[in-house]
Amino acid sequence: MNTIQISLSAKNYADALVKLAQDAQISYDDIYKNLEIAKEIVTSSPDLVSVLLNPTIDDNTKYAIIDEVFNNQIDVKIIDFIKILIEKKRFNEFDGIVEAYRIELDKINNIKRVEVTSAIILNEDTKQRIINKLQNKLNKNIIASWQTNENIIGGLVIKIDDDVIDSSLKNKLESLSKNLSL
Repeated sequence: MNTIQISLSAKNYADALVKLAQDAQISYDDIYKNLEIAKEIVTSSPDLVSVLLNPTIDDNTKYAIIDEVFNNQIDVKIIDFIKILIEKKRFNEFDGIVEAYRIELDKINNIKRVEVTSAIILNEDTKQRIINKLQNKLNKNIIASWQTNENIIGGLVIKIDDDVIDSSLKNKLESLSKNLSL
């Protein structure tokens, strides 16, 4: 899962984007798609980031660059949003804003993201059964990321936010070992 730090101001800007969607100016999903496109463009061009973060380049020049780079790529409302970030000297928080918006969008859509680690690669049927159990337990739509780690020997380790459900054989053996040594 993502380890992007989200500042209070990034949350505030994400909330402003939610408000933009609530005002029916652009849909929640369209905002996210546009943010992801913009993030991909920015990530693929370190030179663009350097220019947009450079305090010696005036904002009007940056606005012209933004118009040139993002025109016909993303919605004009998101282009204007990026310009606001430039104006307020907050473009350095763009990744955090995108992540904060994704979190808000997940709340709106009743989605919970989980990490599932298993000792072996799971087949699609098993993955779906795990997702169904988690959906019933959490009463949320589940989006799972899947990893394998043979060190857990067997079972599963499920991470939901900061909670970890560890039903791995390794964990059970360690617990048994601790109990026997008492």
